[in-house]
Amino acid sequence: MTFTPEIINLIISVGFALSVVAFVAVFVLIAIWLERKISAHMQDRLGPMETGGWHGWLQTIADALKLLLKEDIIPQAADRPLFKLAPFIVFTGTMASFAVIPFGAHLIGSDLNIGVYYLVAVSSLVVIGILMAGWSSNNKWALYGAMRSAAQMVSYEIPIGLSLLVPIMLIGSMSMETLTNAQAGGFWKWTLFSHPPFAIIAFIIYFWASLAETNRTPFDIPEAESELVAGYHVEYSAMRFAMFFLSEYANMFVVSSVATALFLGGWYAPFRFLDVPIEVGVIWHNLAGLAWFSLKAILLVCIQMWLRWTLPRLRVDQLMHICWKIFLPFSFANVLLVSLWIVLK
Repeated sequence: MTFTPEIINLIISVGFALSVVAFVAVFVLIAIWLERKISAHMQDRLGPMETGGWHGWLQTIADALKLLLKEDIIPQAADRPLFKLAPFIVFTGTMASFAVIPFGAHLIGSDLNIGVYYLVAVSSLVVIGILMAGWSSNNKWALYGAMRSAAQMVSYEIPIGLSLLVPIMLIGSMSMETLTNAQAGGFWKWTLFSHPPFAIIAFIIYFWASLAETNRTPFDIPEAESELVAGYHVEYSAMRFAMFFLSEYANMFVVSSVATALFLGGWYAPFRFLDVPIEVGVIWHNLAGLAWFSLKAILLVCIQMWLRWTLPRLRVDQLMHICWKIFLPFSFANVLLVSLWIVLK
């Protein structure tokens, strides 16, 4: 069999896609375990310690197997085609984001010259999937949750987009790889520290708004258990519920990865002597980059978990007030000041 360039590219693409799915599956298991441990230490919970292996790490695997083995129940009055399709739409929107995330110097699925624009675009698929789930369930709590989630995510996409414009304007590219390469040379070259105060303001707004994008506390109104039972996925069970759960934790990693690539130096170490030069070997260079990138992203994920177990849930009016009267004006002003600074420098 002759391996043409097209076949080789197809094999590489399939291999990368399978690697991403495997990475996300492992990350979600680790993230759920971390969430349990962080909440337990913060709130003095005992939780599974002896029954779940060392510090309860087997408990998460047991829960995952339980979801896979449960019966997949579809409500009788549900819109069956949309009900079945919704979790796949949400999962696809999340997985598609990984195509442009630069895990290392040569560990990026596709270095699009509009990588940031692509990320913002494909993330909109998640909103469509959530609306489909709420509408098709024929459940008022699911519909309320879906409507809340759509309003919340569409609103907070505006300050997120404006915040991402800041590093794009300062560096002059929308390519994720180019944006990361511009931050080489130590932590003082990272966008967050090299362009104060514009980048600091943009990072703070982006990080807080990303909590609303991922439906995390204090912006978890679409899943408010005390009001909506479980929100838009209240009627889902078994593997379809697991796909929503998987997408939520994968989304946490995606927004943290974007912050890492655009503001925190991507795969570069805080100090140059900690970076592995490419002369040592391409494999070691990329593995070191992957380790630094993952460490930064997981640290941001841990901060998201820390905030979840610290802050109370906001009301709907407070949620919209923060977006439209605080984040949006500051984001607009920040973009205008960056534009002025670029013109005058």
